[in-house]
Amino acid sequence: MSSAPIPRRDFIRKSAVGLAAAGITSRALASAETTMQTKPLHQSLPKWKGFNFLDFFVPNPQEGRPKTAEESFKWMRDWGFDFVRIPMAYPYFLDIDYDRDITPDEVYEFSEKKVAEVDAIIEKAHKYGLHVSLNLHRAPGYCINAGFHEPYNLWTDQAALDAFCHHWGMWSNRYSGLSKQLISFDLLNEPSLREDMNDQHGKRETVPPETYHRVAKAAVQSIRQHAPDHLIVADGNNGGHVAVPELADLDIAQSCRGYFPFDISHHKAPWVYKDTENLPPPKWPDGPGANRRALEEFYKHWFDLQDQAVGVHCGECGCYNETPHDVFLAWFGDVLSVLAERDIGFALWEMHGDFGILDSGRSDVDYEDWYGHKLDRKLLELLRKV
Repeated sequence: MSSAPIPRRDFIRKSAVGLAAAGITSRALASAETTMQTKPLHQSLPKWKGFNFLDFFVPNPQEGRPKTAEESFKWMRDWGFDFVRIPMAYPYFLDIDYDRDITPDEVYEFSEKKVAEVDAIIEKAHKYGLHVSLNLHRAPGYCINAGFHEPYNLWTDQAALDAFCHHWGMWSNRYSGLSKQLISFDLLNEPSLREDMNDQHGKRETVPPETYHRVAKAAVQSIRQHAPDHLIVADGNNGGHVAVPELADLDIAQSCRGYFPFDISHHKAPWVYKDTENLPPPKWPDGPGANRRALEEFYKHWFDLQDQAVGVHCGECGCYNETPHDVFLAWFGDVLSVLAERDIGFALWEMHGDFGILDSGRSDVDYEDWYGHKLDRKLLELLRKV
């Protein structure tokens, strides 16, 4: 098994030049570090606010979105946001034939040309002083979504865990020269156990905490060989929703989700519901189990995690475009305010697209023209005020 050498000196140099051009000097970074944390970063996260960008979300580059333009990061900065999460599918970066199933050996075959595309988006984000969180949305042996045949299982197979650690070793080595205030590593998107990873609607269950700890610990050790001081984040268990106090000894932060109740956030989402035509219309509030009090109860175990000196951030949140806009805003305002009371920041899934503030395709929004895009001004202002 082999992997292509990953030169990064030029990228680190260009990134530093870009930061200087944006006025983000080492003195400013030191000041930000002092003001952002009185504790280690993994214990007390900044209240980062921003978006997920899906440039590398799908396994096959030919099926992906156009690359995010630099202007999106400028708009973010100008609107007061400071956080970019990049969920990545590991096959995107490999030199493989996407028309057949991948083999275990091929999981190690990186394409320098494709990996360099991540350099480019990080450089754009850092030009405007935005923190970047790299996330493996699809890791060797696991993804919460179907659509790609995995050659093994991350939770049970040592070969998959070895590959998982190898990928994180590559990414952390590549970006170890960047400031820890500007880049961090989010281990695995929404861990769960699945009966069949090729079935989009298959049953999902909580990963046994000891299994999650074993996998997370191995990846953390791989990252810290190259980037010992950078922030590492673990997503909540059972699809990101359940806090994992069993990981506290790893000195990492954790990431929750803003998708409760799911029948509001994912109303009529075709990858969630087999029958999208016969769902009752969502309401908010809607009785004892669907109100602000219910949200406070849902997030209590995350607040308990904070009380145990584990930093918490909401790495994904938002609402599919089939939920009525007024219901979405009423519900989401409560979600964000409940999190804000504990200084938990968020990343909307996504900036552009069905969940986003731009070009979301909703039929019940009076959009504002924004440089040729359709801007959901009400949603934008809701995000800015919390």
